[in-house]
Amino acid sequence: MPNNEEIKPNAVYTTDETEKLLKISNSTIKRMLKKGLLRANKVGGQYRILGREILRLISPTVEKKAVKQYLELKKKVLTKIRKW
Repeated sequence: MPNNEEIKPNAVYTTDETEKLLKISNSTIKRMLKKGLLRANKVGGQYRILGREILRLISPTVEKKAVKQYLELKKKVLTKIRKW
C-alpha cells in the first residue's frame, strides 16, 4: 500500500498497513492495541483495523484527550513527589 493513499473510513487494514500509514513501529501498534487506543478485531489470529479507527486516532480530538490525560497524570506524579 503506498503511503500517499487516502485512508478510507470503511476499508479494513492489517497491522502492517496501519504501521506504514501512521509511520510507527510494530511494538507501538501492539501497545496501542493493548491499551485500547486503537480498536481492532481479531480475525484468524491477526488484527484487522477499520480505516475510521485510524482516522479517529489521528484526529485533533484524540490528541486533545491524550494531552489532557498526560497533564492529569503529571499533576498526580508531582503531588506524590512533593509529599516525599
